[in-house]
Amino acid sequence: MSCAPAGRGGTARPPVRLIILDFDGVILESVAIKTEAYHELFEAYPEHLDRIMEYHLENLGTSRYDKIRFIYDHILGKDLPESEFRELLDRFADLVRGKVLAAPFVPGAPGFLERFHRRLPLYIVSATPQDEIREIVRERGISRFFRGVCGSPAKKVDSMREILRITGTEPGRALYVGDALNDLHAAETLGIRFVGRVAEGDANPFPADGSVERVVKDLNELGRHLGEQGC
Repeated sequence: MSCAPAGRGGTARPPVRLIILDFDGVILESVAIKTEAYHELFEAYPEHLDRIMEYHLENLGTSRYDKIRFIYDHILGKDLPESEFRELLDRFADLVRGKVLAAPFVPGAPGFLERFHRRLPLYIVSATPQDEIREIVRERGISRFFRGVCGSPAKKVDSMREILRITGTEPGRALYVGDALNDLHAAETLGIRFVGRVAEGDANPFPADGSVERVVKDLNELGRHLGEQGC
């Protein structure tokens, strides 16, 4: 089954044949957990902490691999030996794992996954390290809903390009659901349609230029949006 919402100017878009979802802030309410972890990871640098947190919040959707290296190179101005880098990654994972496993689902997520995995192929593309995101998906009992789960260090653009290739899906028939500008930019790079998730009460970071098909507050609303198109 597929769906075909109207595009700009009322022109019908081709049917959706594939849905790709980000994880933090789209399936689980876990964005704040990652923010707290960056604060704790770099609290030994109080003179740089505001800038570090500002950078993190401006780059939601970017992998911790890239963020930590940027922080050292451009904010702390320090060398980062590979052994120390690995220690930081391990500590970050320790800080977030238990909290993410206990985090609530985004409202409507379980029902959305149960309903739509029967209708369209679902994939996860996340900035979380691949082994970690696959373990979390398995531990949360939602592995069965997804044809594939992709994480870093692969870039989101590269993971989505590979999903298009292996499924034979044209970009205009794929939809990516994310919660950050970096997610939108990744989708735009490939010509994939984009729906933004913004939690109720949060500021909307997405432009009002037609590049975002819809902004939803939860997956109940996403399900209604797709249902309106016959999905």
